[in-house]
Amino acid sequence: MSELILHEYAQSGNCYKIRLTAAHVGIRLERREYDIMAGATRSAAFLASVNPNGRIPVLQIGDDFLPESGAACLYLADGSPLIPLDRFDRADMLHWMFWEQYNHEPNIATLRFWRAFVGEERLSDLQRAQIPAKQAAGEAALALMDAHLAKTPFLAAGRFTLADIALYAYTHVAEEGGFALRHYPAITDWLARVADQSNHIAM
Repeated sequence: MSELILHEYAQSGNCYKIRLTAAHVGIRLERREYDIMAGATRSAAFLASVNPNGRIPVLQIGDDFLPESGAACLYLADGSPLIPLDRFDRADMLHWMFWEQYNHEPNIATLRFWRAFVGEERLSDLQRAQIPAKQAAGEAALALMDAHLAKTPFLAAGRFTLADIALYAYTHVAEEGGFALRHYPAITDWLARVADQSNHIAM
């Protein structure tokens, strides 16, 4: 395998997903940190040489650059037990990964970033106006997860997969965004199961 470099911000859940996937499959990553608070991913050099979309994470594979956390996780986990062989189970794993980026991350991760890193007092009027809707949508996402996890130990295929890595990243720090995980007992139990997996690493 070519040399692998993760262009990241360590406190980002999307970046953590890639590190956690690599840990589970025994792949070493070189890490390069960018200060997103200082606009490092919007610099001309970053836009020209790493990601013209101005975002991290980006997994560099030799001379090739792969943005988006889900794509990077799939690349690293290819051929491993983290990706089910069964056609439906594999598609169901992807369903949860896509759902995370559409329903979960835009609400839970955004509120975590605004509240724990930016600070509500520094938010724009537009951002502050979005908080109630994002709070409600984040609570709805957690409730859906909790109901599902009350019936199964893991999100897809009845076992630990990339879907669990994708959802663990921002769920386990959701309280930093103002979400009370004590209201979701099945999620709390699931978080403990994920953290108990061999080769698990903390954010």
